[in-house]
Amino acid sequence: MPRKPMELSKQEEKLLDKAAVIEGTPPSGDDMAFTHAVLCQVGLPRSKVEDREFMRQSGAAWINIQAGWLDEGNGPVMQPIPYGPMPRLALAWVSTYAVRHKTREIPIGSSAAEFLRLMGMEKQGARYKTLRTQMHALAACHLQLGFKGRTFNGAPVEQFDAWIANHNDRQPSLWPGVMVLTDAYLSSLLESAVPLDARALQALKGSALQLDVYAWLAHRLHRIEGRGMVLHWKALREQFAQEYSGKDPDKDFKKQFLPALDKVKAVYPKANVKQVNGGLLLMGSQPPVPYRVD
Repeated sequence: MPRKPMELSKQEEKLLDKAAVIEGTPPSGDDMAFTHAVLCQVGLPRSKVEDREFMRQSGAAWINIQAGWLDEGNGPVMQPIPYGPMPRLALAWVSTYAVRHKTREIPIGSSAAEFLRLMGMEKQGARYKTLRTQMHALAACHLQLGFKGRTFNGAPVEQFDAWIANHNDRQPSLWPGVMVLTDAYLSSLLESAVPLDARALQALKGSALQLDVYAWLAHRLHRIEGRGMVLHWKALREQFAQEYSGKDPDKDFKKQFLPALDKVKAVYPKANVKQVNGGLLLMGSQPPVPYRVD
């Protein structure tokens, strides 16, 4: 009896549709996004952090995040450390506007719904709550980024008016119109911004791991020369998932990483990455965004 073809989920269908567009149409104009180079090597936490500080290091790059305080209308409130896909997408969108316009002042819309639309996300009730929590956490946090002797110290956001929830469901929740970045963060960003395909970010928006892997390959592959390089699972786990522990953490991480890599390669078809015994072989590849885009 012939096997029935596997049915694709709606999310998988959307990913394949987006992948087909990306493969057939080079990025141009609004398709181009940016993020900080260090965040392509070491990312924010992917899951909730109970501690008030998060540290991750990969090779010469490292990130340290400390939770901060934010006035939510009735005095200071301790915020969590930002985690998951939302702050990654928000940072990419904010960084993109900052790089394009060379400005610290980022207009983020008159409502939460508008900001979600700007980031290519659906208008769902759960999204609003997540957006509020993660944007408050991001605006309040203290961030350090380090790479080869240079350290950025400070908070990415200088000024942010808290989102005061509107309990009237018929009215949109108000959202501050402008977010102001610090001079130091903007300067660091302009020196080391990495171009990404915004269509790929939208396709991978449901997974922090997929977003991290995409940004990492976009930053890394085009700088590889010669016969390529092999990264073993232990090194990859230490870069992407130091939280994995137990009897065989590398094997557990591999089970999560390979499906994520397949989805990333779907929206970054030029990524020349192969699984080999003990790890991955990375070979020189064209970046997802050409060096020059009209």
